[in-house]
Amino acid sequence: MQQLIHSIFVADDDEDDHYLLQTAFQAHCPACQLQFANDGLKLLDLLSSHILSPSLIILDLNMPRLDGFETLQILRHNPLYTQTPIVILTTSDNQSDRRQAFELQASEFVTKPLSQHGLVHLVQQLKQTWLQ
Repeated sequence: MQQLIHSIFVADDDEDDHYLLQTAFQAHCPACQLQFANDGLKLLDLLSSHILSPSLIILDLNMPRLDGFETLQILRHNPLYTQTPIVILTTSDNQSDRRQAFELQASEFVTKPLSQHGLVHLVQQLKQTWLQ
């Protein structure tokens, strides 16, 4: 039986976060292929040029050029991504950021874990919630 490949697109300008997410997903969701962009504009370019539809999109809020809120708004106005799970993964724990993300139709809002163990738990939770 062939395993389904999940295409996950991540927009985050922190290279360390790219590495940590890649490591956690490789270990706990090997069927997930991650594509990284350093900002929202790069993510939109990456999505438009990619053959596979995303199984999940992960957005940081604080990025140059096009931030997470702006990117989320553009994605939700595109019929291709209205049903795609979009998770905000950010250092912010601000309630107004959380409220704005949900008003813009984010699927989930998660504050970045401070430990590798927390990141592993997050990957397992994302897998169970959005990729099953």
